Amino acid sequence: MNETKPMPEIWRELPPYLQQEVRDFAEFLLQKHAPSTKPLQLKWAGALRQEQGVTAADLQREVLENWGD
Repeated sequence: MNETKPMPEIWRELPPYLQQEVRDFAEFLLQKHAPSTKPLQLKWAGALRQEQGVTAADLQREVLENWGD
């Protein structure tokens, strides 16, 4: 049966330079998977207000027509 060692035991067996690599990678993973605290910005909202006669349906139709281009 293949048993894995507990993490603290593995850590103690690593030389210091590899412990640093493990620490760096763990910090990278924490940052990568941390929930975003930055609020969503909707700078585009209302951008087409000055365009007369352009509706959301028009934009959707145009996107769908050009999807494969």
